[in-house]
Amino acid sequence: MKITFLKISTLFTAAILLASCGGKKKETKTEEVATPVTATLEIEKPQLTFGFIKLTDMAPLAIAKEKGFFEEEGLFVSVEAQSNWKNILDRVIDGQLDGSHMLAGQPIAAGAGFGRQAALVTPFSMDLNGNGITVSNKVWEGMKPHVKKDENGKPIHPISANALKPVITQYKNEGKPFKMGMVFPVSTHNYEIRYWLAAAGIKPGMYSSDNIQGQIDADVLLSVTPPPQMPATLEAGTIYGYCVGEPWNQQAVAKGIGVPVTTNYDIWKNNPEKVFVMTKKFVEEYPNTAVAVTKALIRAGQWLDAPGNRTEAVKILSMPQYVGADETVLANSMTGTFEFERGDKRDMPDFNVFYRYNATYPFYSDAVWFLTQMRRWGQIPETKPADWYDTKAKEIYRPDIWKKAADLLVSEGKIPATDIPTTDGYKPATTDFIDGNKYDGKDPIGYINSFKIGNKD
Repeated sequence: MKITFLKISTLFTAAILLASCGGKKKETKTEEVATPVTATLEIEKPQLTFGFIKLTDMAPLAIAKEKGFFEEEGLFVSVEAQSNWKNILDRVIDGQLDGSHMLAGQPIAAGAGFGRQAALVTPFSMDLNGNGITVSNKVWEGMKPHVKKDENGKPIHPISANALKPVITQYKNEGKPFKMGMVFPVSTHNYEIRYWLAAAGIKPGMYSSDNIQGQIDADVLLSVTPPPQMPATLEAGTIYGYCVGEPWNQQAVAKGIGVPVTTNYDIWKNNPEKVFVMTKKFVEEYPNTAVAVTKALIRAGQWLDAPGNRTEAVKILSMPQYVGADETVLANSMTGTFEFERGDKRDMPDFNVFYRYNATYPFYSDAVWFLTQMRRWGQIPETKPADWYDTKAKEIYRPDIWKKAADLLVSEGKIPATDIPTTDGYKPATTDFIDGNKYDGKDPIGYINSFKIGNKD
C-alpha cells in the first residue's frame, strides 16, 4: 500500500474541523494562515515499529514521535523499549523491527565479520558524546590520592586511568581480578573504556577468532552488562566500575554508590555515539520511507539542540515508555551539566549533542574508527588493506539518504542550507583524544600501528 502524506493531512484536517463543529454547518470568518511546506513523498510503508534501549541518547526517536515530526512526514510510528542490544540487533535483522536506535558498532560489526552477520545501514547518526566511566566508591577512594587537584582541592579533569593503576595492583596482590562492565562487545563504551585504560598502559584484554570474551592477557576483565542494570551490578560488587551512557552514570551518583571519573567527551571530543539502523533490504524496498524517517529524525535532533528545549525533552524522556528515569537525574546531563563526585556538578554544555557540529551526518570516518578498534583488539582477527576500511564504511554508512532528507528540509525551509556539510564523508584528521594521538580516517593502518597496546598491521 502506498500513501501520500498530503492526502492524509487534508482528510485529517477536514475530520477535525467537522468534529469541532459538532457536524453542523457554521458561518466562520476565514483567515489566511502561512503553513510550512512539506514535500509530498509517496510513502511505501507508513506503519512502522522502531526499537530503543532506555538511554537518553534515544531522545531523537522520542522527540520525533512526541512533537509530531513522524506524522508530519506521513509516518505512523510505534517506539518500543527493548531488553538488550543483542535483542535489538536480532529483531532488526529478522524484520520484527523496521529500524532501531543502535550502537554505532553494531551495523559495522554485522558487515565486517564479527558476531551475527547481516546487511545493515545507517542514514542517521543520533548523537555525539553522552557516555561516562564510573567506579565504585571504594575504587574512587583508592584513586583519589593519585588524582591531580586544583587550588580548591577539586579533581582536575580529565582524569587519566593512571590513577586507577595502584588500585588494580592492590586488587591483584589480594588475588582478586579487577572487573569492569561495558554494554556490548562492539559498543562505543567497550572501545572507549579500552582506549582510556590502554592510554595509561593498562591492558584491557584481546579478542581472537576462537576466544570472543576479549579478556586474553588482560589487566582489567571487561564483561557485558545491559545499561539499566549497571548501577545495581556495581552496588552488588559484581563489577568495580563501568562505561555506560546516561542516565546510568548520574544514577550511581544519585544513589550514592559510585563516582564518574571521566566522560567520553574527554576521551574523544565530540565522538559519535548511537546511530539509527535499518536493513539494506528495507531502504531498497522502501526508499521514500527511509528518507521520510531520516527527515523526521534530523528535525528531532535540531529541536533537541535548539535553546530552551532541553527541559521539555527531560520531561518527555522521564515518561515510563521512554527512559523512565527521574527528571532530576536526566537533567544532570541533558541540561548542560554533569555531576561527578556528589556535589561536584560542572558545566558540560556539549555532554549531549544531537544536532550541532553536524552530529546527525553519518561520516565514513566515524565508521572507519570503529573498524580500526575492532582490528586493534582482535575482533577482526586478520590484517586488512586500507581500502577495505573505506569500502566497508561506504557499504554501511549512507550519507546519500541523509543528504536527500536534508535537501528536502532545506527546500521546505525547516533547516538552513548551511547545516549541510561540504564533505567527501571524511572528517579532517584530529588529535582530540585523551592521549593526543592523531586519527586520520584515510590512514587506518597508520592509526592502528600508532598504539603501543593492541594489534599491529
